[in-house]
Amino acid sequence: MRSASRKTSSEAELYAAALRALMRRAHSTFELRIYLERRAVEPTPVRRILARLKQENLIDDARYALDFARARASARRQGGRRIAMELRKRGVPDRHIDAAIAQVFADFDEAAIVRKVIERRTRSARGRLDADPFSAKKTASLYRTLVRAGFDGSIIRRELNAIARNPEREAPDVALADDAQDEAQDKR
Repeated sequence: MRSASRKTSSEAELYAAALRALMRRAHSTFELRIYLERRAVEPTPVRRILARLKQENLIDDARYALDFARARASARRQGGRRIAMELRKRGVPDRHIDAAIAQVFADFDEAAIVRKVIERRTRSARGRLDADPFSAKKTASLYRTLVRAGFDGSIIRRELNAIARNPEREAPDVALADDAQDEAQDKR
């Protein structure tokens, strides 16, 4: 159980707490404001600290949104909708979210990410994808999984239909090193 954090009125102590929080991981301005307000006796020094951190370029919501979106798209294979939802929860303004999503998915092909997730989920089939492992029930489950991951339904349907139109296509036989790398990324 976490011990109750003690409240402080010292601006220097609050600034040090903010720096410690930023050393652990990046924070949005909103997250850091909430973090500091829980530790402050009064909110006045929190505003000054946030202004100072912005001036020193230690917090920047645009940079935070871009880094967050890149990490989620590449490591967790999440779609733009899911990433945008997560950033909104973290208090990032919509203008930064939209810019980050546009930039990240200009670099990453969302359809390629969907294909990779489909292939990964169907590896256990180890054979023709039109066989039983790709039944309607499992296709629906895969579709729901991809929607929850934040991908657009039209992209998911297009990729699933591409596999259904090409029944001779074999499930990818990926090296064990790639499997281990994927599992390591999922654990993060």
